[in-house]
Amino acid sequence: MLIVTGTAASAIRHLSARPGAGMRIAPLDDTASLLAVTPAERPASTDEVVEAEGARLFLDSAAAAFLHDKVLDVRLDDEGAVSFLITAPTR
Repeated sequence: MLIVTGTAASAIRHLSARPGAGMRIAPLDDTASLLAVTPAERPASTDEVVEAEGARLFLDSAAAAFLHDKVLDVRLDDEGAVSFLITAPTR
């Protein structure tokens, strides 16, 4: 299952301020070589829903398969812009 860090959960809650809303992760295009993270009011009917520390993530089935053993974190730049990072868990 995808591990969501506390920092990532905080960013997701901030970016999806409406109750029940979240962020959706899905392939950017048909090749599925890149994933996009976008705000979403609700999950699609086939999305896997991951909840962590009050944050909701909606994972497209292709994204869920890729992310099942990963960690979602964020990095903030000097201006406070959020970049989501996907890494392998440390053991």
